[in-house]
Amino acid sequence: MEARKFSKKRAAILEALRATDEHPSAEMLYAGLKGRFPDLSLGTVYRNLAMFVADGDAVIVGNVAGQERYDAHTAPHAHFICSCCGAVLDVCSPSLSGLDRQVELETGGRVTARSLSFTGKCARCLGTDGRTA
Repeated sequence: MEARKFSKKRAAILEALRATDEHPSAEMLYAGLKGRFPDLSLGTVYRNLAMFVADGDAVIVGNVAGQERYDAHTAPHAHFICSCCGAVLDVCSPSLSGLDRQVELETGGRVTARSLSFTGKCARCLGTDGRTA
């Protein structure tokens, strides 16, 4: 990782990403920061997000409703993406911890990164009891 020149906008984008568990898109971050930084451009947000991903400070969760979504929680975990409302939820099940080793045993390879997501309807879209409508 190369040393980066300090930028108030860059710091604010990373702070906003770290402060939420909503797995925002660039557009969501831009909308939230535009009031504090009137001269902020959407391109600046995209460039900084790409840099955060390259530097290991963020991960791309996936494309939800046509927009890439990001996560500053970079420890290995999966995501659940609601196909109804677009919510992205962290899945930190202990049973996922052995998955890397299982894949290595099955393939003879070495896992260096993982991206795992599940798609379905979240509890809110199903109703609080979890039953399908």
